[in-house]
Amino acid sequence: MSTLEFNQSLISNTDYLKPFAMTLTRDMESAKDLIQETLYRALTNREKYNAGTNIKAWLYTIMRNIFINNYRRHAKENTIFDNTPNDFLLDYNQFTTTNEAETNLALKNIRAAIHQLPDIFKIPFELYFEGYKYHEIADMLTEPLGTIKSRIHFARKLLKLQVARC
Repeated sequence: MSTLEFNQSLISNTDYLKPFAMTLTRDMESAKDLIQETLYRALTNREKYNAGTNIKAWLYTIMRNIFINNYRRHAKENTIFDNTPNDFLLDYNQFTTTNEAETNLALKNIRAAIHQLPDIFKIPFELYFEGYKYHEIADMLTEPLGTIKSRIHFARKLLKLQVARC
């Protein structure tokens, strides 16, 4: 296949690439970039094309591989795309500091709220909070499983109310 024939077959198959690029990217500008990159790679790798084979399938494969590689590359970069008109890439790994005093106060309020719960709710809740399963708590307290589940549920509701007041 001559260079002229190859180039003409690329141009004639460009219209078939547009819908496929749109389904991959879901963005017109990204689809145009993907088509351009696909055609560029097809031209640079012309010697790898076997004359007489399906050129459309070859182009689809190139496009799909480019899309997958770009997706993986962007996934490795910890950046988020800002859709403002300026189209900035924001660094996702921003440093933040925690306010330990505020966290300690919140924990203190939660512990106080747990301590104020009636024993009927507090004991199953604390056991569940320590990591015991519902059926283990039911066996320890010799209560039915449904009773334990409902007591833990009510303990959560009471805690939400008490913490919200603080």
